[in-house]
Amino acid sequence: MAIGIGTTLRDARNRRKIDLSEVEAATKIRPRYLRAMENEEWETLPGPTYTRSFIRTYANFLGLDGERLADDYRREAGEPPPGERLPRAEPAIASRGRWERLKLPRGALAVVVSLTLVAVLVVVGLTGGSDSGSPGSVPSTGPAEQHRSRDRVSAQASPPQVSVRLVANAEVWVCLLDAEGQPLVDGQILVAGAEEGPFRSGSFTVSFGNGEVSMSIDGQQASIPATSSPIGYTIGEDGELSRLSETERPTCT
Repeated sequence: MAIGIGTTLRDARNRRKIDLSEVEAATKIRPRYLRAMENEEWETLPGPTYTRSFIRTYANFLGLDGERLADDYRREAGEPPPGERLPRAEPAIASRGRWERLKLPRGALAVVVSLTLVAVLVVVGLTGGSDSGSPGSVPSTGPAEQHRSRDRVSAQASPPQVSVRLVANAEVWVCLLDAEGQPLVDGQILVAGAEEGPFRSGSFTVSFGNGEVSMSIDGQQASIPATSSPIGYTIGEDGELSRLSETERPTCT
């Protein structure tokens, strides 16, 4: 399978007189995976998607055409041509339909709610102050009530946040992105017992090289299957966990 890829990588590294430890420091790929690529021991790597990403990253570091070598591996592995290039750091979340595309973003909705509450407070302030009890009069708000109203406005203006914490049960590759697509765990391999987080964001997208990880969402343990294959999820603002397909998982490369 993929005859020549390993030799190409090894020869390029040797020509540049680069040690595997230097490659690891630059690419964040563990030496045993680098050796596996050079020896074409593909079963050692965590699945086809991550293998292609590792090949591309390693080859680009050596000044080779990473896309071509990754595509060579795909053809030799007998995988169907992808609809697009390998997924990068941006989480590819499937469309959820025309109706949800028409919804306001959370930030815009929070601003609308905040402005509405401010307008109500202004109206109350302008029409209050009467103690006569006449019809249509609105009791004035005191300092304590005004303070509570400001707190409610502030709470509405802040977007909802969800908390995520990871603990490795065994060696596991992790790519965790926040709501903006920024890496929080940047394609790292965590050893058994390693902890990451807690992280807070409006939502998350995450990929694991296998199921050897415990993940808590807002303090509640998530159900991660015990699998040796790569898996990925989105975590919504309500803490809901949704499984991602192979092409939707982030790779942090």
